[in-house]
Amino acid sequence: MTTMITKAILTGGGRATRLRPITSTINKHLIKLAGKPMIWHAIEKVVKAGIKEIYINTNPGEIELQKSIGDGSRWGVKITFFEQVGGPQGIAHVVKQAQNFIGDEPFMFYLSDNIVLANLNNLIDKFEQGNYNCLLALSKVDDPQRFGVPYFDDNGKLIEVKEKPADPPNNFAVTGIYLYGPRLFFDAFDHIQPSDRGEYEISSIHSYLLKQNKKVGCEEITGWWKDTGKPEDLLLANSLLLKQMDLGNDNYLVGDNSKIDNTTIAGPAIIGNDCKLDNCKIESGVTIGDNCQLKNVSIKNSLIFDDCHIDSAIHIQNSIIGKGAQIYHKEGNTTHRLILGDNTVVEL
Repeated sequence: MTTMITKAILTGGGRATRLRPITSTINKHLIKLAGKPMIWHAIEKVVKAGIKEIYINTNPGEIELQKSIGDGSRWGVKITFFEQVGGPQGIAHVVKQAQNFIGDEPFMFYLSDNIVLANLNNLIDKFEQGNYNCLLALSKVDDPQRFGVPYFDDNGKLIEVKEKPADPPNNFAVTGIYLYGPRLFFDAFDHIQPSDRGEYEISSIHSYLLKQNKKVGCEEITGWWKDTGKPEDLLLANSLLLKQMDLGNDNYLVGDNSKIDNTTIAGPAIIGNDCKLDNCKIESGVTIGDNCQLKNVSIKNSLIFDDCHIDSAIHIQNSIIGKGAQIYHKEGNTTHRLILGDNTVVEL
């Protein structure tokens, strides 16, 4: 089936304050998970679903995102960037700013910090075959109060969506994947007001459409979904992405010009380009960036960013080590959990 939806808006802005200090010096969407910038995973998902044109919002003055992604030719699509103006005013405001790109066509809106293991084709098929005006992807979560939550009547019909309710009636969250028919989103935006926190909430869009008796549906996505808002979310997403990759018989990949000596690698793991590992133990769920030099260290379920130097007989687990970090060890051998910003130097 050839999809009618060929355009998508992806998020590339925001400040990701819950991930500081990591995001103090790097755009969250460029954090590498399973060897690729996070936003690359989002791009691959929408391309597999039939999207041909992608529009990505950026923070004012952003240049690194454009360098990493390029014009879309890597994926056989067209990618256009648009700068977010007027400061952070909510997710719905991001979409509004892309109105000139979308025009009168249906589109997908995808929050790029969402990691989804399943493909999106079933979601698009339901949207088109059911002639929906809007379709929301749902996932069961342990903490729905952190998300937009769907409200249903006694017959199971969707009647409202509330943003971050204090006492949610169910454990469903509206994930960051949305499908809209022509013009409806922008018509709705003109009728909503900022919330108490001063933002145009996307839940307000959906509630407005429901009140206008538009056909708004929802579908629980199959497989695993995660909003990578916290450090532990990043680590879990990295681990699960690694597990679903084809890493060959060795269950790990080593990048170009990397040298591995006296090191055991259990995997799944990815080691970047131009790395040097000596007398190390790399266990499951590990992604190591480019140009890292590691010696005498044991690592499990962790993200090691580019240009890190670690020479320490320690066991690093459930950790995120920022770009350019240096870790040295004096004596002893203990387990440490580290969340370090870029260019940090730690002597243990």
